[in-house]
Amino acid sequence: MKLTTRLEERLGISLIYICVSVVVVLIFVMIVLLFKMSFISMSKFGLNFITSTTWNPVEEQFGALPFIYGTILTSILSLTIALPFGILSAIFVTELGPKRLRNILGTSIDLIAAIPSIVFGMWGLFYLVPFIRDTLTPILTKFLGFLPLFQGSSFGISILAATLILSIMIIPTISSLCREIFLSVPVTYKEAALALGATPWEKIKFAVLKPSLTGIVGAAGLALARALGETMAVVMVIGNSPQISLSLLAPGATMASILANEYAEATTDLHLASLCYMASLLFIITMIVNSASHFIIKYFKPKAFAR
Repeated sequence: MKLTTRLEERLGISLIYICVSVVVVLIFVMIVLLFKMSFISMSKFGLNFITSTTWNPVEEQFGALPFIYGTILTSILSLTIALPFGILSAIFVTELGPKRLRNILGTSIDLIAAIPSIVFGMWGLFYLVPFIRDTLTPILTKFLGFLPLFQGSSFGISILAATLILSIMIIPTISSLCREIFLSVPVTYKEAALALGATPWEKIKFAVLKPSLTGIVGAAGLALARALGETMAVVMVIGNSPQISLSLLAPGATMASILANEYAEATTDLHLASLCYMASLLFIITMIVNSASHFIIKYFKPKAFAR
């Protein structure tokens, strides 16, 4: 009996090691092949590929700066919009909402997170884009037209449309993760806060939000990583113009959108290598974001009731 148990344990542990090894090898092979396919573009353009603003497949001149700019701009703006909504909705579901509605609201948020991106793209193209063109743009240009961000005409398909789509898509991710983080806070923290005379808001502030800060940062990092790599919804509403514009009402492009648009049309080795170079840069940026989130979670641990 003991021999059989030990054999099962060894087999189980061996299977775990094999599965982990396969995952690591697959990731390593993918990275190697990606950089190998990018070698022609890397050797020709070098780091100038990152700083150049020219993207002309006909003349085989390739620069990634407009797409890097569009990716970072839309992702950061969407996270800025989505983070308050995600955190506050998680607080409502875990702390403030009626108990009968908590499970319903939580499940509804999880279902929204599972909607395919192409559905968001279709909705954005047929409803959000006309709303931006006919309603939102006149309001923004009238009251905020003195800012470079809201100058110029707009046909609806724009950086602003992509930003709003991304923010809607990542709100459920932030809310779901924050909800689990808030539920993991010990009940004694909340009881101690109330025993010390804290108001309901002070209880949430000191006994829920403060000890959950690193988890919230991790949730924001995961949401930002999703926004960086989102493709189909962005492709359908951003306009796919390889230009840098300060105005959010102008069309733009992201690294993921240019990959989706031109990969099937890459007829030359240099064009294909440049797209792979772009994919490598997107991979590096995503890894930096995830690594920064893990670093913050590991080394910064706020305490409850710390002022």
